[in-house]
Amino acid sequence: MAAAAAAVRADPAVKRLMISVPFASASSGLGFAVSGYFLALQVQAVDADAKVTNLALVQAAGAVAAMVAQPLIGVLSDRTRSRAGARPPWILLGALIGALGLITAGQSTTIALLIVAAMTIQFGFNALAGPLSAILPDRIPIPLRGRYSTLSGLGSITAAILGPVVASLFSDRIPLGYLSAAGLIMVIVVAFLVVNPEPDNRGIPRPDFSVWDFLAALWVDPRKHPDFGWAFLGRLFIFGGYFMVLTYQLYLAQGYIGLTTSEAAKVVPLIGVVGLPGFLVSIAVAGPYSDRIGRRKPLVLVGGLIVAASTLIPLAIPTTAGLFASGAVTTIGFGIFTAVDIALVSEVLPAKDDFAKDLGILNIAATLPGVLAPAIAAGVVQLSGSYGAVYLTAALVSALGALAVLPIKSVR
Repeated sequence: MAAAAAAVRADPAVKRLMISVPFASASSGLGFAVSGYFLALQVQAVDADAKVTNLALVQAAGAVAAMVAQPLIGVLSDRTRSRAGARPPWILLGALIGALGLITAGQSTTIALLIVAAMTIQFGFNALAGPLSAILPDRIPIPLRGRYSTLSGLGSITAAILGPVVASLFSDRIPLGYLSAAGLIMVIVVAFLVVNPEPDNRGIPRPDFSVWDFLAALWVDPRKHPDFGWAFLGRLFIFGGYFMVLTYQLYLAQGYIGLTTSEAAKVVPLIGVVGLPGFLVSIAVAGPYSDRIGRRKPLVLVGGLIVAASTLIPLAIPTTAGLFASGAVTTIGFGIFTAVDIALVSEVLPAKDDFAKDLGILNIAATLPGVLAPAIAAGVVQLSGSYGAVYLTAALVSALGALAVLPIKSVR
């Protein structure tokens, strides 16, 4: 395996992809992070009394758009034949739509407009992320997929951590913050596509397509492909637990810890920064280590369980220090999980001709929690009368997601 990896690393095209994918992955991550930070402030500014319900509504609408984008753009990308190849046209289109959504959000002053903007942002950046993720099974050989997955995760999670910090600098100039993020994302995406051109694929036969077949293909029978089903379920639960806390982090800091709005707006972006060193170490070690030992499942399991454990820390330490400790541990666990999970799911895809479509379905497991988690968290708050119950629920859901990797048989 080491010899094969060394031979592949000599390929200039693979080298360029390995170097530039962190930046490309960061583009959509930045869009999600910046919009997530600003939307919470904007929703609260519109109606502070109904902020929990309204934010759940905005996030759920955005996640529905994301779920449509991933498989739809995936199947179109799989069947695209052009001078620029299959993936680049859709990556660029997704970036343009997402950037337009960011700019629209900056001008939105009602919940209705914020819903439209959130849907546009999620559709666009998920349309970008689907074809981008398909580059891994398309162009990266198996011996290097752990490393590539690590670098891809490094970009997306670093953007998720630092995005709110950058956004906090524009908390009193939100439209300018959105516009700046949109411009930076477009520069990154265009540069990535220029550096990593895809070969002309017009000579490759296009798989047959019909609307009915496409709709039918969105269902991957877990009885025929059980590993795919378990990978989907594990992702769904781990991301679900993660999003329960992440979506309401600003409100948890206010309602559970007791910070004021201005204090929470400053503290919340710093939570991820505290965990950045641990995240960088965990993601840098986990992916290459997974390649070296030829195993994915143990690392995904450990990462998921660490995420679950991290959500219990604020229950034991209901202070700002507890929030920071929880954030530090979460980023370590999520770093391990992210570094290896992408490589794992790339090895359970049912059909070579449908890489982007099948990855789009698996990616629904990362976006569907955007619909379910805020609604569940809002329900937990309403029923329990306490924000603290969100942490306990998130721990249980994340732990179940980690355990779902165990029945997978085709990947060690």
